[in-house]
Amino acid sequence: MDDLQRHFYRLHFRTAFLERKGAAFEDLFSRIMGHAYPGDFEPVRPYGKLGDLKCDGYRASDKTVFQCYGPSTPTLDKLLAKIRRDFKGAVAHWADRMMRWSLVHNSDSGLPAPATQLLADFRQSHPDLYVGETGYAELFDTAMGLAVPKLEDLFGPVPSQRTLASLDFEALRPVVTSIQRMDPGGAPPLLAPSPSKLAANDLSDDAAGMLRLGRRREPLVEAFLDRYPDPSFGEEIAQGFRERYRVLKNEGRSSEAIFVALQDFAGGMFGTAARQAAVLAVLSYFFERCDIFEDHPKGTKGA
Repeated sequence: MDDLQRHFYRLHFRTAFLERKGAAFEDLFSRIMGHAYPGDFEPVRPYGKLGDLKCDGYRASDKTVFQCYGPSTPTLDKLLAKIRRDFKGAVAHWADRMMRWSLVHNSDSGLPAPATQLLADFRQSHPDLYVGETGYAELFDTAMGLAVPKLEDLFGPVPSQRTLASLDFEALRPVVTSIQRMDPGGAPPLLAPSPSKLAANDLSDDAAGMLRLGRRREPLVEAFLDRYPDPSFGEEIAQGFRERYRVLKNEGRSSEAIFVALQDFAGGMFGTAARQAAVLAVLSYFFERCDIFEDHPKGTKGA
């Protein structure tokens, strides 16, 4: 996996982790674990009146019972009740088949203190049982340890640096012309790369990395626009980016959310790797040339 693929897949994982709730989050967890532990991790689905016996997935090698919790609107009371109910049920249903119990949750900032205390209480009351949690960091490490073919199965194909290097005019044409037809007030976003501009916008390392790599193909985008029959074509697209950026900024979105939304505005990161490389190149080009994202005021550090 090269740097560009890594940036794409890290961003895809973070987006999926934060956006998928309920059954969708459970499915994401099961698919990642299935790829990471083939033949060892066994996803568990509810079966009629039996339900799932308080287990969403079982790793046979170390007898770990995983229980997922990824609600759309979490509350502390519901979380604590869920943990108590699931742990008690797992102990009853799995008995000697369980040596480890792990709560899988979708809070990227960690569990609230009362939930951590509850897990500590379980360890004290069940000293022979490992009790832990699987959150963002653990699942991220598992997902990013997968080989590219497995990441493609989870998140789809992404461009490599070789894809970007082989970009040509024909790949750019449908991306650039489709942006011209976009409604700036319509849908979502993205972000991008000079060192001062990246620093001023608090972009994630992955978003910044993608923009830096995308800049390598800016000359191709520039040449495409220079040769276009309508000399005002590039400025029309730049204006579209400016207007879309203002809409997103006024909505109070974070830099990361704006970056993703501008990706969508530029065509979206889906489809073939070549198409996504073209979208990235166009986005990087206009990041530097129109007023999307903030820049350091002249005379300040980094400007």
